[in-house]
Amino acid sequence: MRKYVALISFLVAGLFLWGCGESQDQQPATDNTPKFEEGKTIMVGFSQIGAESSWRTAETKSIQEEAKKRGVNLKFSDAQQKQENQIKALRSFITQKVDAIILAPVVETGWEPVLQEIKQAKIPVILVDRGVKVEDESLYATLIASDFVEEGRMAGKWLAEKLGGKGNIVELKGTPGAAPAIDREKGFHEIIDKYPNMKIIKSQTGDFTRSKGKEVMEAFLKAEDKNIDAVYAHNDDMALGAIQAIEEAGMKPGTDIIIVSIDGVKDAFVAMTEGKLNCSVECNPLLGPAAYDAVEKILKGETLPKKTIVKDQLFDQSVAARVIDSRQY
Repeated sequence: MRKYVALISFLVAGLFLWGCGESQDQQPATDNTPKFEEGKTIMVGFSQIGAESSWRTAETKSIQEEAKKRGVNLKFSDAQQKQENQIKALRSFITQKVDAIILAPVVETGWEPVLQEIKQAKIPVILVDRGVKVEDESLYATLIASDFVEEGRMAGKWLAEKLGGKGNIVELKGTPGAAPAIDREKGFHEIIDKYPNMKIIKSQTGDFTRSKGKEVMEAFLKAEDKNIDAVYAHNDDMALGAIQAIEEAGMKPGTDIIIVSIDGVKDAFVAMTEGKLNCSVECNPLLGPAAYDAVEKILKGETLPKKTIVKDQLFDQSVAARVIDSRQY
Protein backbone atom coordinates (compact mmCIF):
# COMPACT_ATOMS: atom_id res chain seq x y z
CA MET A 1 0.00 0.00 0.00
CA ARG A 2 2.84 2.35 0.91
CA LYS A 3 4.37 1.72 -2.53
CA TYR A 4 1.16 2.84 -4.26
CA VAL A 5 0.95 6.00 -2.12
CA ALA A 6 4.59 6.86 -2.94
CA LEU A 7 3.98 6.29 -6.67
CA ILE A 8 0.90 8.51 -6.70
CA SER A 9 2.77 11.26 -4.79
CA PHE A 10 5.62 11.11 -7.32
CA LEU A 11 3.23 11.42 -10.29
CA VAL A 12 1.36 14.34 -8.72
CA ALA A 13 4.64 16.17 -8.02
CA GLY A 14 5.77 15.57 -11.60
CA LEU A 15 2.53 16.94 -13.02
CA PHE A 16 2.86 20.01 -10.76
CA LEU A 17 6.40 20.73 -11.92
CA TRP A 18 5.47 20.23 -15.57
CA GLY A 19 2.57 22.67 -15.14
CA CYS A 20 4.87 25.27 -13.59
CA GLY A 21 7.30 24.91 -16.44
CA GLU A 22 4.55 25.51 -18.99
CA SER A 23 3.35 28.69 -17.27
CA GLN A 24 6.92 30.10 -17.24
CA ASP A 25 7.17 29.60 -21.00
CA GLN A 26 3.99 31.64 -21.43
CA GLN A 27 5.26 34.71 -19.52
CA PRO A 28 4.86 38.00 -21.44
CA ALA A 29 7.71 38.94 -23.78
CA THR A 30 10.34 41.25 -22.31
CA ASP A 31 10.92 44.85 -23.41
CA ASN A 32 13.90 43.61 -25.42
CA THR A 33 11.86 41.29 -27.61
CA PRO A 34 12.62 42.26 -31.24
CA LYS A 35 9.66 43.99 -32.91
CA PHE A 36 11.33 44.91 -36.18
CA GLU A 37 10.36 42.92 -39.24
CA GLU A 38 11.76 43.52 -42.72
CA GLY A 39 9.02 44.87 -44.97
CA LYS A 40 6.76 45.86 -42.09
CA THR A 41 5.81 49.54 -41.82
CA ILE A 42 7.06 51.00 -38.56
CA MET A 43 4.83 53.52 -36.77
CA VAL A 44 6.72 56.20 -34.83
CA GLY A 45 5.35 59.04 -32.72
CA PHE A 46 7.36 62.27 -32.68
CA SER A 47 6.65 64.87 -30.02
CA GLN A 48 8.32 68.14 -30.98
CA ILE A 49 8.68 71.16 -28.70
CA GLY A 50 7.37 73.64 -31.27
CA ALA A 51 8.62 75.91 -34.02
CA GLU A 52 10.16 78.67 -31.92
CA SER A 53 13.32 78.94 -34.01
CA SER A 54 14.74 78.13 -37.42
CA TRP A 55 16.90 75.49 -35.68
CA ARG A 56 13.79 73.74 -34.36
CA THR A 57 12.16 73.88 -37.79
CA ALA A 58 15.27 72.30 -39.33
CA GLU A 59 15.18 69.46 -36.80
CA THR A 60 11.50 68.79 -37.50
CA LYS A 61 12.14 68.76 -41.24
CA SER A 62 15.05 66.33 -40.83
CA ILE A 63 12.95 63.84 -38.84
CA GLN A 64 9.95 64.15 -41.17
CA GLU A 65 11.99 63.79 -44.37
CA GLU A 66 13.94 60.81 -43.03
CA ALA A 67 10.64 59.12 -42.15
CA LYS A 68 9.53 59.47 -45.80
CA LYS A 69 12.83 58.04 -47.04
CA ARG A 70 12.49 54.96 -44.84
CA GLY A 71 8.77 54.44 -45.32
CA VAL A 72 8.02 55.13 -41.65
CA ASN A 73 4.45 55.99 -40.65
CA LEU A 74 5.18 59.13 -38.60
CA LYS A 75 2.68 60.56 -36.13
CA PHE A 76 3.78 64.17 -35.50
CA SER A 77 2.75 66.49 -32.68
CA ASP A 78 3.78 70.14 -32.19
CA ALA A 79 3.58 71.02 -28.47
CA GLN A 80 3.83 74.79 -28.97
CA GLN A 81 6.47 74.90 -26.20
CA LYS A 82 4.13 73.46 -23.54
CA GLN A 83 5.04 70.35 -21.58
CA GLU A 84 1.40 69.51 -20.93
CA ASN A 85 0.83 69.30 -24.70
CA GLN A 86 3.77 66.92 -25.03
CA ILE A 87 2.45 64.69 -22.27
CA LYS A 88 -0.95 64.53 -23.98
CA ALA A 89 0.75 63.64 -27.26
CA LEU A 90 2.77 60.86 -25.61
CA ARG A 91 -0.36 59.33 -24.12
CA SER A 92 -2.00 59.55 -27.53
CA PHE A 93 0.95 57.65 -29.02
CA ILE A 94 0.38 54.89 -26.44
CA THR A 95 -3.28 54.67 -27.48
CA GLN A 96 -2.26 54.50 -31.16
CA LYS A 97 0.15 51.64 -30.28
CA VAL A 98 3.14 53.16 -32.02
CA ASP A 99 6.28 51.01 -32.29
CA ALA A 100 8.58 53.73 -30.92
CA ILE A 101 8.54 57.33 -29.74
CA ILE A 102 10.95 60.16 -30.56
CA LEU A 103 10.79 62.92 -27.96
CA ALA A 104 12.41 66.36 -27.89
CA PRO A 105 11.51 67.38 -24.31
CA VAL A 106 10.74 71.05 -23.69
CA VAL A 107 12.13 70.88 -20.12
CA GLU A 108 14.20 68.35 -18.15
CA THR A 109 11.84 67.44 -15.30
CA GLY A 110 8.26 66.20 -14.87
CA TRP A 111 8.43 63.21 -17.25
CA GLU A 112 8.57 60.25 -14.86
CA PRO A 113 4.81 59.38 -14.73
CA VAL A 114 4.18 59.41 -18.49
CA LEU A 115 7.46 57.65 -19.26
CA GLN A 116 6.43 54.93 -16.79
CA GLU A 117 3.19 54.52 -18.74
CA ILE A 118 5.14 54.24 -21.99
CA LYS A 119 7.48 51.66 -20.46
CA GLN A 120 4.50 49.58 -19.30
CA ALA A 121 3.22 49.70 -22.89
CA LYS A 122 6.66 48.39 -23.98
CA ILE A 123 7.31 51.30 -26.35
CA PRO A 124 10.97 52.43 -26.56
CA VAL A 125 11.67 56.17 -26.26
CA ILE A 126 14.43 57.92 -28.20
CA LEU A 127 15.33 61.36 -26.82
CA VAL A 128 16.67 63.89 -29.32
CA ASP A 129 18.59 67.13 -28.69
CA ARG A 130 17.51 67.43 -25.04
CA GLY A 131 17.71 65.10 -22.08
CA VAL A 132 15.42 64.44 -19.11
CA LYS A 133 16.09 64.05 -15.39
CA VAL A 134 14.56 60.81 -14.12
CA GLU A 135 15.52 58.45 -11.30
CA ASP A 136 15.05 55.41 -13.56
CA GLU A 137 17.14 55.80 -16.71
CA SER A 138 15.57 52.67 -18.21
CA LEU A 139 12.55 54.88 -18.99
CA TYR A 140 14.28 55.92 -22.21
CA ALA A 141 16.44 53.92 -24.60
CA THR A 142 18.98 56.55 -25.65
CA LEU A 143 19.68 60.27 -25.98
CA ILE A 144 21.07 61.73 -29.21
CA ALA A 145 22.24 65.28 -28.55
CA SER A 146 24.99 67.85 -28.64
CA ASP A 147 27.10 68.65 -25.58
CA PHE A 148 25.42 71.89 -24.54
CA VAL A 149 27.93 72.57 -21.75
CA GLU A 150 30.80 72.33 -24.21
CA GLU A 151 28.94 74.67 -26.60
CA GLY A 152 28.81 77.25 -23.80
CA ARG A 153 32.51 76.76 -23.12
CA MET A 154 33.35 77.24 -26.81
CA ALA A 155 31.37 80.49 -26.90
CA GLY A 156 33.05 81.68 -23.68
CA LYS A 157 36.58 80.89 -24.89
CA TRP A 158 36.00 82.69 -28.19
CA LEU A 159 34.56 85.77 -26.48
CA ALA A 160 37.31 85.93 -23.85
CA GLU A 161 39.92 85.95 -26.59
CA LYS A 162 37.97 88.48 -28.68
CA LEU A 163 37.62 90.92 -25.75
CA GLY A 164 41.12 90.34 -24.42
CA GLY A 165 39.73 89.07 -21.13
CA LYS A 166 37.93 92.33 -20.32
CA GLY A 167 34.36 93.55 -20.87
CA ASN A 168 30.73 93.77 -19.77
CA ILE A 169 28.44 91.06 -21.12
CA VAL A 170 24.66 90.70 -21.29
CA GLU A 171 23.21 87.21 -21.56
CA LEU A 172 20.08 86.17 -23.43
CA LYS A 173 19.10 82.85 -21.87
CA GLY A 174 16.90 80.11 -23.27
CA THR A 175 13.64 78.75 -21.87
CA PRO A 176 13.86 78.26 -18.08
CA GLY A 177 14.25 74.58 -17.20
CA ALA A 178 15.33 73.56 -20.71
CA ALA A 179 18.51 71.48 -20.91
CA PRO A 180 20.30 73.71 -23.46
CA ALA A 181 19.52 76.84 -21.42
CA ILE A 182 20.86 75.28 -18.23
CA ASP A 183 23.95 73.75 -19.81
CA ARG A 184 24.89 76.62 -22.14
CA GLU A 185 24.77 78.98 -19.20
CA LYS A 186 26.89 76.59 -17.11
CA GLY A 187 29.57 76.10 -19.78
CA PHE A 188 29.83 79.81 -20.57
CA HIS A 189 30.12 80.80 -16.92
CA GLU A 190 32.82 78.15 -16.35
CA ILE A 191 35.03 80.08 -18.77
CA ILE A 192 34.03 83.67 -18.04
CA ASP A 193 34.43 83.20 -14.28
CA LYS A 194 38.15 82.65 -14.88
CA TYR A 195 38.48 86.28 -16.04
CA PRO A 196 37.97 88.79 -13.19
CA ASN A 197 37.63 91.67 -15.66
CA MET A 198 34.82 90.01 -17.62
CA LYS A 199 31.42 90.48 -16.01
CA ILE A 200 27.88 89.43 -16.91
CA ILE A 201 25.97 92.58 -15.98
CA LYS A 202 22.51 91.47 -17.14
CA SER A 203 20.98 88.05 -17.69
CA GLN A 204 17.39 87.27 -18.72
CA THR A 205 15.44 84.66 -20.66
CA GLY A 206 14.47 85.33 -24.25
CA ASP A 207 12.69 81.94 -24.57
CA PHE A 208 14.81 81.01 -27.60
CA THR A 209 12.67 83.30 -29.82
CA ARG A 210 13.71 86.19 -32.04
CA SER A 211 10.90 88.49 -30.87
CA LYS A 212 11.65 87.96 -27.17
CA GLY A 213 15.38 88.32 -27.81
CA LYS A 214 14.72 91.72 -29.37
CA GLU A 215 12.45 92.75 -26.51
CA VAL A 216 14.95 91.77 -23.80
CA MET A 217 17.85 93.41 -25.64
CA GLU A 218 15.87 96.66 -25.88
CA ALA A 219 15.48 96.56 -22.09
CA PHE A 220 19.19 95.86 -21.63
CA LEU A 221 20.10 98.82 -23.83
CA LYS A 222 17.78 101.16 -21.94
CA ALA A 223 19.25 100.05 -18.61
CA GLU A 224 22.92 99.95 -19.55
CA ASP A 225 23.11 102.20 -22.64
CA LYS A 226 26.72 102.14 -23.91
CA ASN A 227 28.01 100.04 -20.98
CA ILE A 228 27.53 96.79 -22.95
CA ASP A 229 30.58 95.34 -24.70
CA ALA A 230 29.16 91.98 -25.75
CA VAL A 231 26.03 89.83 -26.05
CA TYR A 232 25.99 86.10 -25.36
CA ALA A 233 22.79 84.51 -26.71
CA HIS A 234 21.88 80.88 -26.03
CA ASN A 235 20.66 80.58 -29.62
CA ASP A 236 20.92 82.38 -32.96
CA ASP A 237 17.30 83.52 -33.08
CA MET A 238 17.66 85.53 -29.88
CA ALA A 239 20.94 86.95 -31.21
CA LEU A 240 19.20 88.00 -34.43
CA GLY A 241 16.51 89.72 -32.36
CA ALA A 242 19.23 91.47 -30.36
CA ILE A 243 20.83 92.65 -33.61
CA GLN A 244 17.55 94.35 -34.59
CA ALA A 245 17.35 96.08 -31.21
CA ILE A 246 20.95 97.29 -31.43
CA GLU A 247 20.41 98.68 -34.94
CA GLU A 248 17.23 100.47 -33.88
CA ALA A 249 19.19 102.03 -31.01
CA GLY A 250 21.53 103.58 -33.61
CA MET A 251 24.49 101.29 -32.93
CA LYS A 252 26.40 98.81 -35.09
CA PRO A 253 25.97 95.18 -34.05
CA GLY A 254 29.18 93.22 -34.46
CA THR A 255 31.26 96.39 -34.10
CA ASP A 256 29.92 98.53 -31.25
CA ILE A 257 28.71 95.40 -29.47
CA ILE A 258 30.29 91.97 -30.05
CA ILE A 259 27.73 89.16 -30.42
CA VAL A 260 28.27 85.43 -29.96
CA SER A 261 25.50 82.83 -30.11
CA ILE A 262 24.80 79.13 -30.56
CA ASP A 263 23.08 76.98 -33.24
CA GLY A 264 24.78 77.82 -36.53
CA VAL A 265 21.62 78.30 -38.61
CA LYS A 266 21.79 79.83 -42.09
CA ASP A 267 20.41 83.21 -40.98
CA ALA A 268 23.28 83.44 -38.50
CA PHE A 269 25.77 82.86 -41.32
CA VAL A 270 24.09 85.61 -43.35
CA ALA A 271 24.42 87.94 -40.35
CA MET A 272 28.11 87.02 -40.01
CA THR A 273 28.78 87.76 -43.69
CA GLU A 274 27.12 91.15 -43.14
CA GLY A 275 29.38 91.82 -40.13
CA LYS A 276 26.44 91.94 -37.68
CA LEU A 277 27.05 88.66 -35.83
CA ASN A 278 30.58 87.82 -34.80
CA CYS A 279 30.44 84.12 -33.97
CA SER A 280 28.07 81.16 -33.81
CA VAL A 281 28.75 77.78 -32.24
CA GLU A 282 27.13 75.01 -34.25
CA CYS A 283 24.45 72.74 -32.78
CA ASN A 284 23.50 70.27 -35.51
CA PRO A 285 19.70 69.79 -35.84
CA LEU A 286 19.85 67.16 -38.61
CA LEU A 287 19.08 64.30 -36.23
CA GLY A 288 16.63 62.35 -38.42
CA PRO A 289 19.04 59.67 -39.70
CA ALA A 290 20.53 59.00 -36.26
CA ALA A 291 17.08 58.91 -34.63
CA TYR A 292 15.69 56.29 -37.03
CA ASP A 293 18.89 54.26 -36.89
CA ALA A 294 18.32 54.10 -33.13
CA VAL A 295 14.65 53.16 -33.58
CA GLU A 296 15.49 50.28 -35.92
CA LYS A 297 18.27 48.98 -33.68
CA ILE A 298 16.15 48.99 -30.53
CA LEU A 299 13.28 47.28 -32.35
CA LYS A 300 15.71 44.58 -33.45
CA GLY A 301 16.63 44.00 -29.83
CA GLU A 302 20.04 45.66 -29.98
CA THR A 303 21.49 47.53 -27.01
CA LEU A 304 22.09 51.24 -27.55
CA PRO A 305 24.55 53.57 -25.82
CA LYS A 306 22.75 55.69 -23.25
CA LYS A 307 23.98 58.85 -24.96
CA THR A 308 25.39 59.68 -28.37
CA ILE A 309 27.17 63.04 -28.60
CA VAL A 310 26.77 64.98 -31.85
CA LYS A 311 30.02 66.77 -32.67
CA ASP A 312 29.75 70.54 -33.19
CA GLN A 313 32.03 73.26 -34.57
CA LEU A 314 32.59 76.99 -34.06
CA PHE A 315 32.28 79.46 -36.92
CA ASP A 316 33.08 83.18 -36.95
CA GLN A 317 33.13 85.97 -39.51
CA SER A 318 36.49 84.85 -40.88
CA VAL A 319 35.00 81.66 -42.36
CA ALA A 320 31.28 82.46 -42.73
CA ALA A 321 31.36 83.56 -46.38
CA ARG A 322 33.41 80.51 -47.36
CA VAL A 323 31.05 77.93 -45.88
CA ILE A 324 27.61 79.54 -46.07
CA ASP A 325 26.63 77.85 -49.35
CA SER A 326 27.31 74.40 -47.89
CA ARG A 327 24.97 74.88 -44.92
CA GLN A 328 21.90 72.62 -44.95
CA TYR A 329 19.96 74.54 -42.31
